[in-house]
Amino acid sequence: MTSSSPSEQDSPPISTPGGRPPFRRMEIRAAVSGTLGSALEYFDFALYGALAATVFPALFFKDLGPTGGLLASFATFGVGFVARPLGAVFFGHLGDKIGRRPVLFITLMLMGGGSILIGALPTGKGIGIAVVLVALRFLQGFSLGGEAIGNQLMTMEHGDKSRRGLLGSFIVMGAPISQVMANLSLVVLTAVLSDDQFQSWGWRLPFFGSILVVAVAVFIRVKLEETPAFVANRELEPQVVQPRAKGLRVLVTHPRKVILLTLGWGGPALAFYLVVVYGLNYLTKEIGLSKDVTFLILMVGNGISALGCIAGGVLADRIGRKAIMMGGIGGTFVGVALFFTVAGASVLAAGLIVAFLLTSVQFLSGAQPALFAEQFPTESRFSGAALSYNFANLLFSAPAPFIATVLAASGGTNLVMLVTLAVLVVSAIAVSRLQEGRHLDLEEFTEIELPRMKAKRRAQV
Repeated sequence: MTSSSPSEQDSPPISTPGGRPPFRRMEIRAAVSGTLGSALEYFDFALYGALAATVFPALFFKDLGPTGGLLASFATFGVGFVARPLGAVFFGHLGDKIGRRPVLFITLMLMGGGSILIGALPTGKGIGIAVVLVALRFLQGFSLGGEAIGNQLMTMEHGDKSRRGLLGSFIVMGAPISQVMANLSLVVLTAVLSDDQFQSWGWRLPFFGSILVVAVAVFIRVKLEETPAFVANRELEPQVVQPRAKGLRVLVTHPRKVILLTLGWGGPALAFYLVVVYGLNYLTKEIGLSKDVTFLILMVGNGISALGCIAGGVLADRIGRKAIMMGGIGGTFVGVALFFTVAGASVLAAGLIVAFLLTSVQFLSGAQPALFAEQFPTESRFSGAALSYNFANLLFSAPAPFIATVLAASGGTNLVMLVTLAVLVVSAIAVSRLQEGRHLDLEEFTEIELPRMKAKRRAQV
């Protein structure tokens, strides 16, 4: 069943080269809105992760000592991931019930508001403020549980199937771009401010700056329409024989898909946060690099890796999502091994290895939005994709810096490396068992049972 809005039909298409159909304006708006939302999401997480590894232990957890403060700071970083599956259940249910568009307005407001309030927190006030910090991180994670996948589905369901990989890669590109912006802001601030100024008020400025991204994203989302796939599915619902339950029900209806996607995304998620969060501590404390050099390495590495997103998305449309995921996991495997064995040779070696590792992760990330969207029917797509994505982040991203710190303290960094490599192998096995869906029409991919379908099946019996 096909459905398109009058405004989209009246809007002149934007030409595109080759044999692909022309871009539609709503398709472009969805991609731009998703990219901005993704940029804000990862900017906040990158900023918080960098500060959690460097200054937050002294600002909020000084009484716990150096190691205890670092562990407590990493634990608050993980709280945001703990809240994500809860947000995925809540917003996934809403997204499948009332639509993708209204959910994205709610999550954007919660996400931006949480970031601004974190920047306003007083420091050195003991356990009370630390609890507020944890609560705000929880609020951010809760909203991001819906924002991350909502962005992707809004674009996937508006986009033509011949370029879903490309469109998804633009959204994912918000991650490395925001990492660049977060680290650039910290490089500039640490360069122009004294340590006392930075720890007193300088670290707050990037959090306050996120309000600009929120304003632009809201402006664009006002002009977005609901996706054709959701509209078509909603028009069928009055005829449904037995409606599909939403939210957690997807764990009963599609458990295998949720498990495979969680494991498939787990390895890349672990490797990414191992480098951008724990890697800050590793490069400064273990390798001996200065904070500004480390920030610069991550900034350049993330900037280069943005090209990997686009390459992965373009190739995913040509050769398939699974092939890109497998290639990226292989590159990430090599990058992790080099990071813990060769990165200490020189600043140049550390920079090249970080760039290669992050580019490998972003290469496979270019195929991730399309891969996740194509595993579930419309009526449970938001819930299924959101739960899978956020379960992976909860199980693998959230504890990455915390577990790496514990493993390094007990068995050295080689133990950290071996555990990470083992998880990547599991991810490759899981991806190999997923379906390839680049030829699917998402608007027609539904499991809703209509009376005529039921009658036809009875007649056949």
